[in-house]
Amino acid sequence: MNPQLAVMAGLRGGVFRRADARACGYDDADIDYLLATGGWRRIRRGTYAEQRALTVVTPEVLYLRRVHRAVLASGGQVFASHQSAAVLHALPVWGLDLSTVHVTAPAGRSGRIGSVYRHIRDPVGPGVLIWNKLPMVSAARSVAEVAAIAPTAPAIALADAALYAGLATKRTLRRAAGLLEYGGDRALGVFAHCRGSASVAESRLRFTLHAAGLPTPADALPPHVEAPELESALWFPEQRTLVEFEPRIPYWCEELEEDAEQPAPLPTADGPPPVERCWISWTDLDHPKVVLDRITSTFARAARRTDIRHVDFARM
Repeated sequence: MNPQLAVMAGLRGGVFRRADARACGYDDADIDYLLATGGWRRIRRGTYAEQRALTVVTPEVLYLRRVHRAVLASGGQVFASHQSAAVLHALPVWGLDLSTVHVTAPAGRSGRIGSVYRHIRDPVGPGVLIWNKLPMVSAARSVAEVAAIAPTAPAIALADAALYAGLATKRTLRRAAGLLEYGGDRALGVFAHCRGSASVAESRLRFTLHAAGLPTPADALPPHVEAPELESALWFPEQRTLVEFEPRIPYWCEELEEDAEQPAPLPTADGPPPVERCWISWTDLDHPKVVLDRITSTFARAARRTDIRHVDFARM
């Protein structure tokens, strides 16, 4: 599959139409040959998928296909919005409701019709774009819409991913929140939690720590530790503790991918090296109390190891 068709299929959950293949340089003979030899599979009349794209079908891929089908079926009368637009922007939708496709229209009745929820906004509002004949709201607007109504942890992860990928900035997110018809203050509260995380796991861990009132980890890395070890760790300098975690669902950034073979050295801070470490797995994050107990216990061990006892000579 050539790159153009691969991108087009990727935004549609791995499927594409015969017209898409023709637009990307395949003639009818090429298409029929690929179908006959098993390179491509017919999903339904006029719609195909690459054979290897069907080997692993995740809930996110199925949701992406439903979003694309629902928006195209409207004939350009609705725009993908909320998490339905976020998934089209290739943002992670961990923890969000994938049972409903969200669209926004300038007129008609609001509410659910089958598995599609129709939001009405007249006019549709700013931050609307069309990519490859597919109407959708911008990444910043979709993140703001999700942050206004979704649970806090998934909304923070979505916002962190958009910031990391360069699809939004703090300014564009705040502006999008200010233009919402409802939930703008809640969205601004979500954006205040964004701390430059690089994965869903890191976003979840930072939010758990903040909600419990634990210290904020340092921006720079601890000294005397190799940089590769710190790609999935938080450093607490006052507690002399390194909290390492499983970097599940990493965020994507094109600029970082270009230098993947020779990554730039990560910044380090002056000061003493860590004396204690603890490990947080992805499944641990489902149990915040376990995470907090483990981290606070590690803080306590580090305090005992670094405690300096003064001798009172007057009592000797």
